Amino acid sequence: MPPRPVEPEGPAARFASLQLDPRLLAALAALGYEEPTPIQSAAIPLLLAGRDVLAQAATGTGKTAAFALPILQRITPNAAPRERTSTLVLVPTRELAMQVAEAIYRYGKTLGAVAVPIYGGASMESQIRSLKRGVDVVIATPGRALDHIRRKTVHLASVKTVVLDEADEMLDMGFADDLEAILAATPKEKQVALFSATLPPRISAIAKSHLRNPEVIRIDNAKVAAGQTAQVRQVAYVVARAHKMAALGRILDAEAPKSAIVFCRTRTEVDGLTETLNARGYHAEALHGGLSQEQRDRVMKKFRAHTSDLLIATDVAARGLDVQHVSHVVNYDVPSAAEAYVHRIGRTGRAGRTGTAITLAEPREHRMLRNIERVTGAPIELLDVPTVADLKARRMEVAKAALRDVILTGELDPWREFVESMSKEFKMTDIAAAAVKQSMMKDGQDEEVEIPVAPPQRERHPARAREADRAARRGPTVGGAAAGATSGPKRPKKSTSAATTKLYVGGGRKVKIRPGDLVGAITGELGIDSGSIGAITIFDRHSIVEVPEDMADDIIGALSASSIKGKKLLIRRDRAG
Repeated sequence: MPPRPVEPEGPAARFASLQLDPRLLAALAALGYEEPTPIQSAAIPLLLAGRDVLAQAATGTGKTAAFALPILQRITPNAAPRERTSTLVLVPTRELAMQVAEAIYRYGKTLGAVAVPIYGGASMESQIRSLKRGVDVVIATPGRALDHIRRKTVHLASVKTVVLDEADEMLDMGFADDLEAILAATPKEKQVALFSATLPPRISAIAKSHLRNPEVIRIDNAKVAAGQTAQVRQVAYVVARAHKMAALGRILDAEAPKSAIVFCRTRTEVDGLTETLNARGYHAEALHGGLSQEQRDRVMKKFRAHTSDLLIATDVAARGLDVQHVSHVVNYDVPSAAEAYVHRIGRTGRAGRTGTAITLAEPREHRMLRNIERVTGAPIELLDVPTVADLKARRMEVAKAALRDVILTGELDPWREFVESMSKEFKMTDIAAAAVKQSMMKDGQDEEVEIPVAPPQRERHPARAREADRAARRGPTVGGAAAGATSGPKRPKKSTSAATTKLYVGGGRKVKIRPGDLVGAITGELGIDSGSIGAITIFDRHSIVEVPEDMADDIIGALSASSIKGKKLLIRRDRAG
């Protein structure tokens, strides 16, 4: 009997209705998750019930939480190390391995869950030490998983669940034989969940061999009406996470939007980005489900009156939002589904006007952009982040336009006398140039630095890169598990790596810490550019700062030896970073 499709019905239910552990619900609330995506609503109950699942859903639809939450609900963290590993998650790339490990840690830290990412290019010895200490969930690329299986350094006898994430991508990269060998090394009696953007015959063959009477979930892409996005100019920038904040500021400066909505995935991200943008001189307001109706009304009143020029919002909070004058929509992250993208960019280009939709994509999210293009039938132009020269040219244009307006308005008599007195000592052109320079440099604009180009990434098959992997012995720390030994650089320097980590700062709103204080402390103590600093989130009693992995130890050392706003604060790596 063929597997019967399970189609999500009606609007997605709230997380509370999915029978999740209260501690998981509390973690989701703290992270700002407001509503499950369709894949989460469909998959979580089935996985909690122990069913095998074959899920077809595009990249970025929330698959990680769909399998991570049921996994965490069933872990036994107090088991002996050799019997503790209950789940194996296989992923195509090291970037996805780190991302999944971090997500599992963030969802399950109150449960005491330990997730270890293992992938090629990182220290094998360090990974072995982490595995020996005991781990609940192993997240692995196929090549490195096989290496550990052959060395007998990963214990799979107690594995109850195996997840194949982005299975079609793993097959495209040549991992078919590796997957078969890994699945053969796991217990016969186990739950298998396979997630794939497409279901070609090769995926069906794996499902037939390794899944038992699976429930099939299909999350179809929404149909987009012809011409629905015709009035909107669509562009994207591929930017490493560590440089997204700096890139956003640079793009906003270059685009100079009259009013813009910046979309984020969670309310926590909305709050952090709003505070960071305000600290950098923008007029931004937050809009998310955690606000009361009175607060929402006050925010929207400011935005409609142009008192604020940036609205930072989640999708849920922006539903039904009707503002005619929005010139730009910015996706700070690639939307989870193409229909969400269409809904977002529909906020601009209204009433016959043209609008601009801007998306910031991390290198591994390039594939998601192509999926959106296929669904919408409209091209998304890939652009380079404006350079320092581009920004200066744009500012010159703005300055010229402003000067023309002042000259045409007239009423310059009070200033002519001042200029004429100066002309006895200097040339008129020098006086004018000095005035323009002073105006343009008053906000420290001469300190702009270049943002590194981050091209789309694709990991090589281990069979063709094994020697290179063995030579590369260092990797970042994710989810509290060391992926490689590190040594502190002798001198801070501009980061050239896309790898990032998060630092815990023992001070927050209660001691009046603001993002600008942290940016100033880091750049002031180490002399690095502010563009190297990623997202900053301020909580009541602590703060989280995203920094380049290769600069983390220097930043911790420098800030630990100094003070922030006159206070000595605890600085360390965040356990989730």
